[in-house]
Amino acid sequence: MSLGPGDPDYLAPRAKGVLKDASVIVGYRTYMQLIEPAVLEGKETIETGMTDEIQRCQLAIEKALEGKDTAVVSSGDAGIYGMAGLVLQLLEERKLLGEVNVEVIPGIPALSAAAALLGAPLMHDFAVISLSDLLTPWEVIQSRVEAAAKADFVIVLYNPKSKKRTWQLDRAIEMISEHRSGETPVGLVRNAMREAQAVRITTLSHLDKSEVDMLTILLVGNSQTQIMGEKMVTPRGYNIKV
Repeated sequence: MSLGPGDPDYLAPRAKGVLKDASVIVGYRTYMQLIEPAVLEGKETIETGMTDEIQRCQLAIEKALEGKDTAVVSSGDAGIYGMAGLVLQLLEERKLLGEVNVEVIPGIPALSAAAALLGAPLMHDFAVISLSDLLTPWEVIQSRVEAAAKADFVIVLYNPKSKKRTWQLDRAIEMISEHRSGETPVGLVRNAMREAQAVRITTLSHLDKSEVDMLTILLVGNSQTQIMGEKMVTPRGYNIKV
C-alpha cells in the first residue's frame, strides 16, 4: 500500500483504513517512520533495510498465509518504484496469486507532490526516469534520458545522486543540455511534503548539482516550460486552442 509523500494530510483515506485494519505492517525502515506512531500501536511491525526488499516481501507473504491482514508499505505510490510489483512477482513464482488476496492501494507519488510544490510543470507530456543503476544497466538509463530529451518531454529524475553514485547526474544533464536551452527551467524538490522540505527553481545552465542527493527529485522543463513569478509552469496550450 502507498503512504504518499510523507505528510499524514496527504495519506489517502483508503490507505488510512488499511493501516488501521492491518494486524501486520511491513516496510523499509525509513518509510515506517512516516507512519504516525499511534497507528502502529498494538500491531506487529517488520522493518528491513534498503537492500532487503525480497526478504521483506517474503516475510509479508508468510504473514498473509498465516491468515493475518498484512500491509506492505511504500512511500509515494506503491506501483511507482515501490513494492507492489515485487509482491505480485513473488506470489506468481510461488503459485499463490489465486490464494492470497492482494489489493494495491494507490497514493500520491513523489513526482506529483514535487510538481505541486513547484507550480504546474507537468501539464504536458513527461517522462520519469530513475538514475539509479543498481537494478537497471546504465546503458539502458542513458538511452532513455537521450530519447526523452530529444522528444522534448518534461523530464522527472528520481534517485539523481547518492554519496557513491555521482557521475550519472552529470552525464544525464550533459545529454539533456544537448537538446535544451541553458535557460530551461529546472525544479529541485527535496523531502517533498515532509519535514525539512526544500524547493528551488533554477535553470539548466545554473543548476548546482551539489544541492542534489537521493532525497531530491529534479524536474527539467521542456522547450515550452516557463518560470512565472516563483512558479514553474509548462503550458498545456489551452490559451492558443482554436
